[in-house]
Formats: sequence, structure tokens, C-alpha cells
Amino acid sequence: MGDISEWERLCLSNLVERACVILSEDSVFEDMGARLFDIDKDGEPEAIVVESKLGLGAALVVYDLENAALHRTANPNIGTQNRWLAPIGVADFNGDGDMDVAYVDRPHLAKTLRVWTYRDGILTEIASVNGVTNHSIGEPFITSSIRTCNGRPEMILNDAGRKNVVSVFFVGDKLTTKTLGAYKTPQSVLKPPKC
Repeated sequence: MGDISEWERLCLSNLVERACVILSEDSVFEDMGARLFDIDKDGEPEAIVVESKLGLGAALVVYDLENAALHRTANPNIGTQNRWLAPIGVADFNGDGDMDVAYVDRPHLAKTLRVWTYRDGILTEIASVNGVTNHSIGEPFITSSIRTCNGRPEMILNDAGRKNVVSVFFVGDKLTTKTLGAYKTPQSVLKPPKC
């Protein structure tokens, strides 16, 4: 991911409470930064991060500050060390009222977009699609965005070969991919063509 730091400590605070977590020696936060989003709709943002564990690879983790403690919810680790995932973001992608979080699983190898819904403090995978990526080896940034078209959230990223910008969205309970145009620079993804 370029020359970025890998951190072992995360702290969350609000007006009345603060809590921190320090990871064990075999784990790091392997991310560009925490994403703050009210994924459980309780009025307070949670921290959504990528955590990597030696021997098991990365997992997507949600930390919630409650009663001066951090509560952790995670999907399973990829299962092999030196394997990473690159978050896209959070939205109600399938329109069912629950918030979902999306990422590209192993953006340099598997190139699989996965969408997980957050319900009752648990992450559950609801859909996936192959053939997309949002990161190139050595880049210190993730190349993806979310936009709303016709009232529907769409994930904007690259096809697997990084030749085209694509939109991925739900039609019913399935993900659909649509090519938007040629990929020229990261701005092609961060500011895609209008709907």
C-alpha cells in the first residue's frame, strides 16, 4: 500500500466516554484510516477498519463505543497471511433498510467485491461479484467511490484489468456490473460520469 504506517491502537471517544483497543503483537490495523459511519443507526458513528492477523490475513472489523468500552464485530479473516481487503464504503446497497459495507477481497489476486450487511451486531455476507478491483500494488490510496443514481447506491471501481471504470449495484438480490467508460486516472473513479 505504499509507504503507510501500520497501527496497533485505536481509540474512540464522544462527549462523555472514551475507550481504546491495543492489538496483540500478531495483529495490525492495515488500512488507510478508520471509516466513521453510524452503521447501526444509533446516532453515534462506529469505526470500520481492516485488521490483519499473522497467519490469517485481513478481516473487516466494526468497533462500537458503548459504556466506555469498545465492542468488536468482524467477518472471518481471509485465511492466509499477506492477504488484504480494500474497503469501498457503507450504504444500504440492497434497499432493505439495513446498512451494508462493501470491500474488494484481495484486490490484486481474487478481485472479488463482497457486500456484508450489518444487522443486530453481526456482519453477514449477502452478495459478491468477481472481476473488479480498487487498488494497485504500491498505491497509497484506494480507488473506489459510492454514488447514488436514480435513488440507488452504486459502487464505482475498476474492472480487474484496470482498463475500465465500472458501476456495481443491486438488481433484486443480485449484483450487476455496468461499464461506465475507460479508466485513465484515479479521478475517473472518484468523479465518475453523471448517471
